Amino acid sequence: MEQDKYKIGITVGDINGIGIELIIKTFSDTRMQQVCTPVIYGASKVISFHRKALNIQEFNFNTVRNSQEAHERKLNLVNCWDEEVKIDLGQATEISGKYALKSLQAAAADLKENKIDGIVTAPINKKVMQQEGFNFPGHTEYFANLYGSKDQVMILVSDVMRVAFVTGHVPLRQVAALLTKEKIVSRLKVINESLKRDFGIRKPRIAVLGLNPHAGDNGLIGGEENEIITPAINEAFESKILVYGPYPADGFFGSDSLNKFDAVLAMYHDQGLIPFKTISFSNGVNFTAGLPCVRTSPDHGTAYDIAGKGIASEDSFRQAIYLACEVIRKRKEYDAANANPLKYAKLGGDR
Repeated sequence: MEQDKYKIGITVGDINGIGIELIIKTFSDTRMQQVCTPVIYGASKVISFHRKALNIQEFNFNTVRNSQEAHERKLNLVNCWDEEVKIDLGQATEISGKYALKSLQAAAADLKENKIDGIVTAPINKKVMQQEGFNFPGHTEYFANLYGSKDQVMILVSDVMRVAFVTGHVPLRQVAALLTKEKIVSRLKVINESLKRDFGIRKPRIAVLGLNPHAGDNGLIGGEENEIITPAINEAFESKILVYGPYPADGFFGSDSLNKFDAVLAMYHDQGLIPFKTISFSNGVNFTAGLPCVRTSPDHGTAYDIAGKGIASEDSFRQAIYLACEVIRKRKEYDAANANPLKYAKLGGDR
């Protein structure tokens, strides 16, 4: 039986960065239109500028007035603006932030109205995005606010690991003060549910990292493990979440322990992202768990230093498309199975 093909909205991100290059390279392979029905939210003039800058001759798109007109076998473009826009490749400008937001708002509006099945966001510059309509540290917080979600978790996904975070885009000096037992337990519940519903894992196992070197060394190098993290692990375990730790972060990713778990919960941004990007930089994907919508993105930024040079790799962006479609499919299967429990045993899962 032919697998369902989903309508995926795609934002252009910062128009001075590599986002549009990634889109062009990804969908220059027309086989991608067999994976999903792509709908780009941007402007034909901006797409054409990047195509010429990259000296790509064969790249066609189907301009539509709205996402409902999208052709399932073509690359579709919704024009979100008609005016001429000044493009300064490699520069963070007020203009690039303004039009990145226009693209995001148009795609997010369609997503919330269920006119598209999921969204893949190209990289933005968080500083120039700070304007009326966007007062958030990043995409994750923007979508959380859009849906009124109380607890969402950023999960970095690759073919070898999934890494989530207790704290996200906050200064390192604030991390310890932001850690609470309640927050860790809440994150674990979101991750556990996402692993089951979004990734099809029947009985997920989650590892939790410590905050301090050597996971506190029994209180010798900090008390957060004994006072906050371990009690959170125990509470989550008692609520039937298969969670273990805290593990020392320095050795965990280089050991066999990584292969025993379906996800890892890091205490802060770089604790999880440095090993993740070291191991999975070329194909990692950012997925936001805990939202009613499906949103993914490549696991890198605007890369101004190489914008317009034609050397940016589209691998992570392509994987973000694949993951969005896979999560949508898994959610539908999970929800259908739980609506009719008799089907659940037949559905199975990865584990």
